[in-house]
Amino acid sequence: MTWKPITSDALDAMIEAAEFEMEPPVLLFWKTLRIRPVKWNLSPWGDLGGGFWVVAVIGDRCFWYNDIEEGFNISRYEAVGQIQEYGCNQTELDHCIRSFLADLMRQLGYGSATDAVGE
Repeated sequence: MTWKPITSDALDAMIEAAEFEMEPPVLLFWKTLRIRPVKWNLSPWGDLGGGFWVVAVIGDRCFWYNDIEEGFNISRYEAVGQIQEYGCNQTELDHCIRSFLADLMRQLGYGSATDAVGE
């Protein structure tokens, strides 16, 4: 296998680029749930790289970067430091956040994030 885990510097650059592209309501939402990236376990897939980088947490969900598949995922967790579900999406961070926010807004009865913030 020729895969090498992404470095924290490369991940930070990817997050910064995604933040630049986010629309204001999405960026505001992102800023409320992001955390400093930290590696969480997800065995056996993440074992070789020491885990996967979790970049945000909300409720029982974590947003993490799968550097094997090169995309962001949202998975459940029960204990901090342990991702429950493997995901192999190749989703950009901005799209991942927008999709989650749109689902949340629909569940709350809003048509969009813009409706929720009154823009």
